[in-house]
Formats: sequence, structure tokens, C-alpha cells
Amino acid sequence: MTDHAISHGRRSALFAWLTSETPSSRMQARCVQWFLGWLGLARNPLAMLGLAIVVTLILAAIFAPLLAPHDPLAQDLGRRLLPPGTDGNLLGTDELGRDILSRLLYGARITLYVVALVVFTAPVAGLIVGTVAGYAGGWVDVVLMRMTDVFLAFPRLVLALAFVAALGPGIGNAVLAIALTSWPPYARIARAETLTIRNSDFIAAIRLQGASPLRIVIGHVMPLCVSSVIVRVTLDMAGIILTAAGLGFLGLGAQPPLPEWGAMISTGRLFILDQWWVAAMPGLAIFIVSLGFNLLGDGLRDALDPRSGR
Repeated sequence: MTDHAISHGRRSALFAWLTSETPSSRMQARCVQWFLGWLGLARNPLAMLGLAIVVTLILAAIFAPLLAPHDPLAQDLGRRLLPPGTDGNLLGTDELGRDILSRLLYGARITLYVVALVVFTAPVAGLIVGTVAGYAGGWVDVVLMRMTDVFLAFPRLVLALAFVAALGPGIGNAVLAIALTSWPPYARIARAETLTIRNSDFIAAIRLQGASPLRIVIGHVMPLCVSSVIVRVTLDMAGIILTAAGLGFLGLGAQPPLPEWGAMISTGRLFILDQWWVAAMPGLAIFIVSLGFNLLGDGLRDALDPRSGR
């Protein structure tokens, strides 16, 4: 038997294992679920376009020192406000002669930093609050959901502005403010999912085996809520990026001379009529990245929703 035939046989066996309708273990069942989700995502060209944009953003942030043609903080007043296409400055320069392309690449790092910190705080907090409220019920549910309603009553950007104004400007305080205003939707989703499964037969069986409420919530309820929360997180990425850019635009996010996209738009608005590229380039970057996350989120919603009928 040739090496090609052996390799083909192994791929066929792996594919059969990943598409089995009767998984023999929990690990195989989870692998089958995620593989079928990936197949559903791969059949959606717009979702794959969104994934390509997000991957490009991540790679640009990781390899910014290799891709950037200039130091993003280096000023050259002799080359200020050069238009796009200028030799050595593909996207032009800003009012201080700094290369816009280099600043966009390094600005991707700040954007991913904000997104990563918010993703690892707000959804986790919302998941905990929602599952506890949904499973416990009673006065615990009432207290936690009324607290959630208070946060939902204020527009996210307005509430974030209030927090940053109280804490002081800076990228760390901006991340904290965005996280504090982003968790309520995840709590609502987790509570709704918990209410649908807390009276299920398998939850009753686990309870009869003597499992504590904490073990049931952490080991059995939360994992079932994760897919819905992941979809909402992906869809919220655009809003998080826009909120961070809004704080930067108002001078409450990353402080100069850091190349944050919102701050770049803020300084570029002074030249919008004659040197449009100073504000347009970071604005275009925000638009493309937000579009990528929205397309990916729509695709994940269709791929991971068990009621989608795939």
C-alpha cells in the first residue's frame, strides 16, 4: 500500500470519527459538535470573509514590528501631511509627519488589547450572574436582574464616559469602563438559557445523585450556555471597538502619542477638508474590522445555533 493510500485512509477514518452520529465518549461528542459547526461556518462565504478580516487583524498586530515601514511615533515635520501613494508612505503621513500605515498596524495591537481584556471579563461576569440568577430563582434572581436592568437603562457609551470621567483617562480605565458596561446582555442570555434547562430531566437526575447547586451550575449549566455567549461576544466586538474608538476620540482612552485609531480620527478631523486621509484611513480600518466581526458573528450564530436546522 502506498503512502498516499495510507494518508487517505487516515483522513477518511478521522472524518468518519468527527461525523459519527453515535459518539463513544464526551470528548468525541464535543469534537463532533465543533467540527459540524466549522463545516456550517465554512459553507458561509460572508462568514469566511469576516474570519479572514479578523485573522488579518491578529496577524497585523502580532507582526506589526516587521510589517510597519517606519516607527509609529517618529516625527518628521518635513514630511507632514503627505498624501497616500507617496514614496515611502503608502497611506500618507499625519500632521506631525508620522507614517499612517505604521500607526494603523501598531494601533491594531491596542484594538486587540482592548477586545481581549473585555472578552475575558465582561462575558465571564455576565455568564456567572445569568446562570446563578436563572438557576437560583426567587429573590436572588430578582436582585441580580434588577441590577442588570439598571446597567441596561443607560446607553453603553454614555455609561462608559461616566466611568472613565470618574476613574480618569487612560487605556486601562477605558477597558474597565467598557467591561463594566458590556456584561448585562450576556447575563440576560445566560439567564434565558438557564431557565430553559434547569428543569430538564438530566438536571433532575444530576440533582438526585447528590450534586450541589454550585457543581450543577458550573459543570452542567454554564457549558450549555457558552455557545450562545460566544455568538453574542462575536457580534458585540464591533460595538466594543466603536466604544473604545469613541473614548479615544474624546481623549479619554489611549493617550498621545499612542497610535489608537479613535485618537487618530480625533486629530485628523482638523484636516478633513484638505487632507482627508489623516482621518479617513483610521476610520476605514475601524469600519473594516467592525464589518469583519459582524460577518463572523452572523456566521457563528447560524453554525452554532442548534435550532438553525442544519
